[in-house]
Amino acid sequence: MSRWSVLGCGVAGLCVATLLAERGEEVEVIEDTQRVPASWYAGGMLAPWCEAESAPPEVITFGQHAAAWWQRRVSSVEQHGTLVVAPARDSAELQRFARMTAQHKWVEPGHIEPLLAERFARGLFFAREAHLDPRLALAELRAALQQRDVPFHVGQPSGQIIDCRGIHARPALSRLRAVRGEMLILHSDEVTFSRPIRLLHPRFPCYLVPRRNGHFMLGATMVESHDASAISARAMMELLSAAYAIHPALAEARVVESASGLRPAYPANLPEIHYENQTFYLNGLYRHGFLLAPMLAEQLMQRLGEPRHEYSA
Repeated sequence: MSRWSVLGCGVAGLCVATLLAERGEEVEVIEDTQRVPASWYAGGMLAPWCEAESAPPEVITFGQHAAAWWQRRVSSVEQHGTLVVAPARDSAELQRFARMTAQHKWVEPGHIEPLLAERFARGLFFAREAHLDPRLALAELRAALQQRDVPFHVGQPSGQIIDCRGIHARPALSRLRAVRGEMLILHSDEVTFSRPIRLLHPRFPCYLVPRRNGHFMLGATMVESHDASAISARAMMELLSAAYAIHPALAEARVVESASGLRPAYPANLPEIHYENQTFYLNGLYRHGFLLAPMLAEQLMQRLGEPRHEYSA
């Protein structure tokens, strides 16, 4: 019998299972092969200071530790910072972003990313931020767990349950809501960036995250909806328009994938750990899955070290 049964194989579940296995605990992962976790569609930005523009302070505090946590466990972390730009007509957005955030400096974007020379007059550079490839990171965590003989299966849990199923745990978590996100994967042989580019715009800000072999993840839509259907035409047009604004050569990029996912969020847009009905629930990562899952998993490990009667506190 496994001592711990982790429900869900998205970023939260795999981070929890990883820490349990590293502590020498017996653990199994119960997966749902019929559903793709929301973290499969994530951008993979480890950008706590950029997130300060709209996120609570806890996101910045916890998120600062994410890059180092991931660097110790996966191969795809790149710490080249984040570049934030805006079209000339939206320079007020850039000023507002600067006021709301810290740990940045004003730069000429072309000095950071040569392809942006003469396209944007000013930008904000967050040198301490990082990014990773979410799909590769998930695959590597899973492979490391399997090397430790951690079983993955679709059967019934045999140990103490830790529920990390994201929005699929909503029947048990009445305060949880879905926030729809839509994304594209582009491929271009003409455009090369070394770091995420955030384009500010009053109506549809977006981010472009480089991945391997000429691929980019393009995303940022947030819709309060439980609709998990395919990406909308409007979202696709707005995202592609934003990509063109970053660099016109992206008009010739190939759209190799489009998708939508449902991010789980609590009212304050902060994750929470609960213990009720003899089950631990780690959920509500919102749009900060890869940024906050490591520290939430670490917090859970501390909870697991408490006497059993303290779990519900």
